[in-house]
Amino acid sequence: MKFICLQENLKKGLNIVEKIVGKNLTLPILSNILLETDKNQLKISATDLEIGISYWCPGKIEKEGSITCPARLLTEFINNLPNEKVLFEGKNNILEIKCKNYKTKINSESSKDFPLIPKIKEEKFININQKILKNSLNQVVKITSLSDLKPEISGISLITKDKSLKLAATDSFRLAEKTIKELKDFKNINDLAIIIPARTILEVIRILEEKDEEFVSIAFEASQIMFKISNIKLVSRLIEGEFPSYSQIIPKDFKTELILDREEFINNIKIASLFSPKNNDIHLRIINKEGLEIISQDSQKGENKSLLKGDLKGEDLEISFNWRYIQDALSLINTPEIFLGLNDESTPGVLKPVGDQSYIHLIMPIKN
Repeated sequence: MKFICLQENLKKGLNIVEKIVGKNLTLPILSNILLETDKNQLKISATDLEIGISYWCPGKIEKEGSITCPARLLTEFINNLPNEKVLFEGKNNILEIKCKNYKTKINSESSKDFPLIPKIKEEKFININQKILKNSLNQVVKITSLSDLKPEISGISLITKDKSLKLAATDSFRLAEKTIKELKDFKNINDLAIIIPARTILEVIRILEEKDEEFVSIAFEASQIMFKISNIKLVSRLIEGEFPSYSQIIPKDFKTELILDREEFINNIKIASLFSPKNNDIHLRIINKEGLEIISQDSQKGENKSLLKGDLKGEDLEISFNWRYIQDALSLINTPEIFLGLNDESTPGVLKPVGDQSYIHLIMPIKN
């Protein structure tokens, strides 16, 4: 194979693809990147057998072919070259690279042993605005479980219904749900329910932060999902199993409702956290005529009380939460005001952005 590309274009592609490279002692070729010519472009690919990614880099193809070489070595080498034309020539498992005053040979391997990345037919797909998708994924991915004991909650639930997309995540102690109705295209998809690994979502978010495309295409096929972002395709396996049925635990009505300033709430929680015990317990006391009192105390540190004014209605109530969960929820909501809905000390509290019905965040209380 023989091709010419600009260093800048190669650098972008390698830095995106290299993040997916696997580390597998029994299959060392996974630590390589696959370079192959494809329709007058250079296709750069990597996989860890769970996720596969391909990046199409513009250039001039002088001879068709393919080769696979060490990902980290190639990436770091290209990153340090000047922004000039780079000539690649691969033969006899050697990749020769020329750029200005540099001439390098990298020991490589035949591409025939590189694992195939599944190709998904783009027959069932959704097109969605890039910014909406990125913000929506960010609002749920932090809530996924880190435990391998329940793989079905170690990913993001994606459900399609009535031409809308619903994302949800839980770690058993809290739950976040985001509904997206602003879809550009919705083709050949009936009711769909799948679970996407959290790592896949984090990689998609990373790519979305680097690319400035208007739309993202999401295609579905059997046990695979593909995200197409400009000249990048990321394919991932799905998690087998069934996501917990959670709709029945979301309260429809509340005995106590509060509208609070988000920034003030965040500051109050930060201060309360300084005096919370090891279990991160803080106590909320809703006093209708006064406001929301936030109490934290520890036998060694001391105690703190603060009063947060807001729009309150309903019954007085006392309840305890993990302050980290409240802090996480507030960081995922970006409206100036927050809705807090409560019923009693043993049922979940609900946090929602005021003026936005598309997002809901549940937190289980700490039972004292």
